[in-house]
Amino acid sequence: MYGDFLKTAEEAVRTGGEILMKYFGQPIDVEFKGEVDLVTVADRLSEEAIVSMISSKYPDHQVIAEEGTIKNSTSPYLWIIDPLDGTTNYAHAFPCFAVSIGLEASGRMVMGVVYDPVRDECFTAVEGRGACLNGMPIHVSEIGSLDKALLATGFPYDRRLHPEKYLDLFKAFMKKAQEIRRPGAATIDLCYLAAGRLDGFWEYKLKPWDVAAAAVIVREAGGQMSDFKGGEFNIYGEETLASNGKIHEEMLEVLSIVG
Repeated sequence: MYGDFLKTAEEAVRTGGEILMKYFGQPIDVEFKGEVDLVTVADRLSEEAIVSMISSKYPDHQVIAEEGTIKNSTSPYLWIIDPLDGTTNYAHAFPCFAVSIGLEASGRMVMGVVYDPVRDECFTAVEGRGACLNGMPIHVSEIGSLDKALLATGFPYDRRLHPEKYLDLFKAFMKKAQEIRRPGAATIDLCYLAAGRLDGFWEYKLKPWDVAAAAVIVREAGGQMSDFKGGEFNIYGEETLASNGKIHEEMLEVLSIVG
């Protein structure tokens, strides 16, 4: 069953990616959902195409997408869609963004697909079957200490209201880790962690569509996810901590001191 779901999701993210690349680098209208939260016509067109593909194949399934699509039903299946993660990057022609589709079954994330159309990299995972990049298995890194780790993070949309809170944590990790990156697309950060390109990641206040698909990919690649206290990770929560598992406790220590 999940094989059919995965095929549909892969086709849908690539369709969304084609739309994004059509408009990428071109003058487009940009709207503000918040002070620093953007949306473009490309977001909306990508979402419309993805939702249409999924709904036509699974008309009874539930759907929630970042730009407002909500479809409720009694089905145990919920598709969680981000048609463009990294909209600010996209609006500035900065080539770091992705399309993300996760599938939740009876409250558990069971499948994830994240597609980077710039690099033509498609990260996939199905519960119990491992994670892949363009069909080839991937696994988290073997880095065993925080001082040798490359981390990534992002800042929430309320960063102008609470800069000290987020910068204090950034400074704390900067002192402990080998280096930190801030690419601006959480889905890509988490997939890079799953592929061993990064060793750890933290961020406040991500939305379900930012982490739903990538959380499955990280888990199936051998990674570890939790909240900032080490509790069970929840895509509907406000704290995302992910690692290769080997540096997780050290990252929790930093979070406990600063938090």
